[in-house]
Amino acid sequence: MLLLSKIWRTGIATEVLQAGDPNSIEIGRILEQRIKRLLGRALAIREVDAGSCNGCELEITGLTSPIYDMERFGMHFVASPRHADLLLVTGPVTRNMEVPLLKTYEATPDPKVVVAVGDCARTCGVFRGSYAVVGSVDAVIPVDVFVSGCPPEPADILRGILTALDRLPQRNARRDGA
Repeated sequence: MLLLSKIWRTGIATEVLQAGDPNSIEIGRILEQRIKRLLGRALAIREVDAGSCNGCELEITGLTSPIYDMERFGMHFVASPRHADLLLVTGPVTRNMEVPLLKTYEATPDPKVVVAVGDCARTCGVFRGSYAVVGSVDAVIPVDVFVSGCPPEPADILRGILTALDRLPQRNARRDGA
């Protein structure tokens, strides 16, 4: 009875949930339509941390939050590259991650789509010149889209995925000889 009384006196203690980028829902809906048209099912994403500071991973995790809720738009993360349609790679590629990243890329079925997330994935950022860094992601595997930012916001990551999907039909046509 004491607890119920305290709850009654305290009232609602949470804040109203504010949506981040109002365009995120529109981007998500466009992504959902594109994914259904291209794949006919959900987009399976394999995320690979090639040596980042984890800032980009925090923003990628934000994609699964109630604000962005990427699963409602037909995207989900998978544990195996063999089940992936798209690789989301963060950070500069460290010496310890060069071979695992290459093997992950090779294990991903065709057509492979790679989105490199964050400034470090493109320029190595603050890690440039380190003895532990091999280089940018495109020095190890082909990259379709770079998403700039340190770290980029979840809406920017969604835009990068959308841009990569836009390039997918062109790549299929080139490979098929059209």
